[in-house]
Amino acid sequence: MDNTISELDDIAPNKEQLKILMLCWEFPPNVIGGLSRHVFGLSVHLAQTGHEVHVLTAGNGNLPLDELIEGVYVHRVKPINENDENFFSWIGGLNLAMAFRAEKLSEEILFDLIHAHDWLVGSAAIVLKESLELPLLSTIHATEYGRNNGIHNENQQFIHNQEHQLIGESDHIIVCSDYMKNVLHTIFKTKNEKMVILPNGIDPLKPNFKTEDIFPELKGKKYIFSLGRIVKEKGFETIIRAAAIAKKRNVDWIFVVAGKGPMLETYRQRISEMKLESHVRFIGYVNDEQRNALIAGSELAVIPSLYEPFGIVVLETMILGKPTVVSNTGGMKGIVKHLNTGLLMTPGDERSMLDQIDYLEKHPFKAEEIGKRGRKIVTSLYGWKRIAIETSRVMEDTLLKKRVSSSESNATLNNQ
Repeated sequence: MDNTISELDDIAPNKEQLKILMLCWEFPPNVIGGLSRHVFGLSVHLAQTGHEVHVLTAGNGNLPLDELIEGVYVHRVKPINENDENFFSWIGGLNLAMAFRAEKLSEEILFDLIHAHDWLVGSAAIVLKESLELPLLSTIHATEYGRNNGIHNENQQFIHNQEHQLIGESDHIIVCSDYMKNVLHTIFKTKNEKMVILPNGIDPLKPNFKTEDIFPELKGKKYIFSLGRIVKEKGFETIIRAAAIAKKRNVDWIFVVAGKGPMLETYRQRISEMKLESHVRFIGYVNDEQRNALIAGSELAVIPSLYEPFGIVVLETMILGKPTVVSNTGGMKGIVKHLNTGLLMTPGDERSMLDQIDYLEKHPFKAEEIGKRGRKIVTSLYGWKRIAIETSRVMEDTLLKKRVSSSESNATLNNQ
């Protein structure tokens, strides 16, 4: 099987209807980061192709324990120690609860395959692989080594070890980009034949409101939009430094950054100290409707990540036809072709960012052209239906290899 997504327009439907047990620590409406959106899009479209998909995830106390959402069976659990303030202990309790619930579900449902998403559910996935005797497919969305440019403390080492164990125990690995494939091969010595590249997907987005309808304070203002989880690796400090330069230049636009995360108040305080309130705003969490309106009303988008295995937010801005400036790093440089479908900036370099913005400002017709080409490439290559069918093929291949391996093992035992 090819190790990247097919470029054919006509994709045959999957041949085998599978019962899939998907493990993920977050799932809408319990949204923490981009992982939940990925699992939601994939699971819904797998269900639409005819598979029976069961997502096992963490509850938040207010949501039903069992729910059918757009054809996907969602099962929520409470961590054994749900009030533990130590995150690693909490995750351990979540994995115990997941494993227990999955074994109960397996008494009624004959699952064909486990699909785990990142190390956060790795312990449960590994236990269930053995107890249920099922093949394990894992998607590795990011690595601790990549997020921190190395492993520097005990907590990072713990996560790194968990990632290593999940990768080693998995029968097949999905990664979202060539960049991530190279990372796993270099850091974990993962064999190339064990990995397959399937990008993140996106459904068409439709703005139902104007920006000023939701954020009246932006009425009549030209703004450059950015969004993402507010953490150091997303590079928003670069935007703050760029805003300081823009203030000196007396530009007539501002930066608007949406998202939540542990660095939000730190960045807001820094903006206040630098007296940049009129040039950059961190507006916090936005829902999908607000996000779509903010993208549609912007002049252009900037995604300045220092580390980004793929970059779903890039697809979100591009599918709405906005010319987008992204850091020349990770998976994003595989999506954006400079001056064709977007623009590339040097990661962490505010002057490089401003150079790309300045180019788009001075060449409006070229900017519009880049936006249109970006939307076309995202629509044609990153649709969820297409990626779900490709994922089905990976699952079928994983299941087939497991059956062949079991048959060979049984034949060996019978001949002894």
